[in-house]
Amino acid sequence: MSEVTIILREIEYGDQKAAEQLLPLVYAELRKLAASKIANEKPGMTIQATALVHEAFVRLVDKTTPQHWDNTRHFFSAAAESMRRILIERARQRASLKRGGDRARLELDAIAPAIAPLGCNDILGLDEALKKLEQQHPRKAEIVKLRFFAGLTVKQAADTLQISTSTAENDWAYARSWLKLEMANQD
Repeated sequence: MSEVTIILREIEYGDQKAAEQLLPLVYAELRKLAASKIANEKPGMTIQATALVHEAFVRLVDKTTPQHWDNTRHFFSAAAESMRRILIERARQRASLKRGGDRARLELDAIAPAIAPLGCNDILGLDEALKKLEQQHPRKAEIVKLRFFAGLTVKQAADTLQISTSTAENDWAYARSWLKLEMANQD
């Protein structure tokens, strides 16, 4: 009988300290098992192998009603099943409407930061230039506010201002150029 099987029997008989002895003995094997389970999942899995091992271990060992394992192989089979159930629960949670299951994920790299369109690090200078633009071209200034500060796309800004997308694109191009020249003159 292996040392793991002996400890499993002690846990079965209610020895709580035996659970503390078990984890170091089976951790490496459980970690490999968890890593292989996660490797088969879709990209974007939010649980890591270590967390999966710990959650499965708690479910297996830290029970008010002790489990009965015939041997080490039976324990690892139960651990694999526990990990499978954890991953299924997490997948169901992610797919639920409550957690945005009907939403598509976007990588942050695919979204341009709001400051990038003007390349501006001087917010006060931008504000001064924007006030001047607003006096001459209020709609173009509004496009800048919606794009730069609210982070809207050109189409979203056009919809907000109730203008065509092409008009919004033209206003945005004009406003960017005007602001860059104005801010360069401020220096």
